[in-house]
Amino acid sequence: MCIDFAKADGDDSAVCGVYVLDTANGKIETFLARKAVMLATGGSGNVYTHTTNPPLATGDGIAMAFRAGAPVANMEFIQFHPTTLYHPGARSFLISEAVRGEGGILRDKHGRAFMKDYDERENLAPRDIVARAIDAECKKQNEPCMFLDITHVPAEELRHRFPNIYARCLSYGIDMAREPIPIVPAAHYTCGGVVTDLNGQTALPRLFASGEVTCTGVHGANRLASNSLLEGLVFSHRAAEFLTENGHEVPAGNCADVPPFRPYRGRVEIAETAALKGRLQTAMTKFVGIVRTDERLEQASAALSVLAEETDMLYATCRPTEDLLELRNLVLNAQLIVRSAQERKESRGLHYTTDYPEPRDSEKRDTTLIKQKRPGQRPGVAVVGRP
Repeated sequence: MCIDFAKADGDDSAVCGVYVLDTANGKIETFLARKAVMLATGGSGNVYTHTTNPPLATGDGIAMAFRAGAPVANMEFIQFHPTTLYHPGARSFLISEAVRGEGGILRDKHGRAFMKDYDERENLAPRDIVARAIDAECKKQNEPCMFLDITHVPAEELRHRFPNIYARCLSYGIDMAREPIPIVPAAHYTCGGVVTDLNGQTALPRLFASGEVTCTGVHGANRLASNSLLEGLVFSHRAAEFLTENGHEVPAGNCADVPPFRPYRGRVEIAETAALKGRLQTAMTKFVGIVRTDERLEQASAALSVLAEETDMLYATCRPTEDLLELRNLVLNAQLIVRSAQERKESRGLHYTTDYPEPRDSEKRDTTLIKQKRPGQRPGVAVVGRP
């Protein structure tokens, strides 16, 4: 697992390679790049308790790039999928929006269909509206989930139309032909990330990126599903073409003088990092979820500052482990999301705040963050790129 980018001793001008933790033996190796380093590490959905992302989506590339000095942008725009299966054994299992398209009805535990209270399109409203409605009902009723009811469709038709969903629900003891499916919104896609140009180049020499780790501009404030394919394939192809044709022009930097990774001493227990990760996910889910307020964002910022200090202490004194490295990256991603959300004084796309419920023309901009070093303090976050 990558720890951080390797740079020349005393020279921050170029990314020379990466420091990598061999999880099999705990050793740390340095890998230098001949031409460039390509980031393709995905998003950061695991900053939240509920996510459709796999466990490895811990925002590692975003955190590494930010720590190295690359600007990141639009981290406040986190897309939540409205309907994932709510079950302790069903992490990351998504109930397709096609179920609502086939006539599925969102209900509370009493059987009340509630979408008519939120949008005239009811169950066929756009993803972000449905997610906010489910979130509002969960909070209003103090319930952990709502339900998606498609029991009015014959079982044979459901098995034919949704074979995987039907089988997976059944494996958890839920017969969707006979009972509503318990569902909860979950973090789905990170629309922001490391800023690149049309060739996948970041602001750091020798560092390129593509896919969900980036902010290329193709998403804006919301995401259409096909745009992620564009972002992954097209920008990867353009970066490869650029390096093939112009790799000799990429600044080499002083990469012959890369120092070994820092020494380390103590040992961190998995239970300790798991507890800190749980606190992080709880704070983000509670304060920085689908609906936000200035007060909640301040509470999140305060909680994350404490978590960052505790995590930094562990990282500075303990042998790096996969769990510790992922925790460190998750905390930084969470801080970037919160800071970006605090900077946007409006509701636009995937960022909705009750303090500023309408979009504003003055806020039609990217929220761009870059690391700022403060004398005698840990690095802070500076906001750049404002009009």
